[in-house]
Amino acid sequence: MRVLVVHNRYRLEGGEERSVQLQLAALRHAGVPHALLERSSGELSRIGAAAALLRGGRDEEDVAAAVSEHGADVVAVHNMLPLLGPRALEAARARGAAVMLHLHNLRLFCAIGVAARDGGPCFRCHHRNTLPGLVLNCRGSLPEAVVYAAALARHQPTVLDGVDRFVVPSEYAAGQSALLGVPAERIRVLPHYVPDEAFAERSRAGEGGYALVASRLTPEKGIDTAIQAAALADVPLRVAGEGPAEASLVELANLIGGQVDFMGRLGRDAVERELAGAAMLLMPSRFHEFAGYSALEAMAAGVPVIASDLGALPELVGPDRCVPANDPHALAARIRKLWREPERRAREGDALADRARSGHSEQGYSERLLDLYASAAAGGDRAAQPLDSLG
Repeated sequence: MRVLVVHNRYRLEGGEERSVQLQLAALRHAGVPHALLERSSGELSRIGAAAALLRGGRDEEDVAAAVSEHGADVVAVHNMLPLLGPRALEAARARGAAVMLHLHNLRLFCAIGVAARDGGPCFRCHHRNTLPGLVLNCRGSLPEAVVYAAALARHQPTVLDGVDRFVVPSEYAAGQSALLGVPAERIRVLPHYVPDEAFAERSRAGEGGYALVASRLTPEKGIDTAIQAAALADVPLRVAGEGPAEASLVELANLIGGQVDFMGRLGRDAVERELAGAAMLLMPSRFHEFAGYSALEAMAAGVPVIASDLGALPELVGPDRCVPANDPHALAARIRKLWREPERRAREGDALADRARSGHSEQGYSERLLDLYASAAAGGDRAAQPLDSLG
């Protein structure tokens, strides 16, 4: 079995890049021959990105060449927009490889990927109906909204025809993807994993000195709710991350007088140090998370998690550890309770670490991943076609 991993890095990187890194590590540890083909949205102008989106990708010949060079049996695609696109899927299939598309969000249907607006989830765009995203101008730029609405609707049939297995990280993601138009019979669930060395021997959350948020600073992440809740609970809050909402979040923290420390984007080692000193992690998303790496990594570190009750978060941390989205008072009450009971924090942290070990180990992930590869290769092998025959 030979695997080619394909990914178009985002301008603002996050959990999806982490997922790619961990998949590569799992392949390496399992002794599976593999290679990585990456592109970056940061190398494109807005006009160049628009052109690639409308065309259905730009670099499909590079994908075809990589499949041939490495003799790939399986091509595992993560984000494909805009430089790779549906044409890359066709190119891989034309070279005889099975194609697995990892869905980390709803970008097949939603121009902004997260399926959220106006402070909550939004599923107006589904199947090939992308008009709501244009009418509501979800991109915040009418030209971009036009491009995304046209490109997603135009190329969606090619995506659905060009993929042997759609891989999602949670049962929630499987159900919601099917509702919006992904063929349910080709969806497989593969939960994310945490490396063995990331698991704490015991929780140190009882000694923690602050609540922590580790996230992209974007409106759908609900960090404003965390800032309000921490102020209500009178608990110090540290925010690790960067993004377009940073200025408004700093302004909010200054306005309400909370104890908030914005640390910017941190490397992996720095995040681990922050988790080691945290009393709890807050994940107050106001959209339906497909998984939630921040929560999973906190669990492995033995840090209690308080999350919103949307998407896969109840599935990941347990529904009793979730609060209603957009409710700073409910979140503050849970923060206050944990803050006042250090022993409870330690018990919660140990319980979550055990939960992560049982459902998100590297061994379990690798076994399921290799089974998926074998199944896809067996069911998705097609005769090669000339690259110039692709539409």
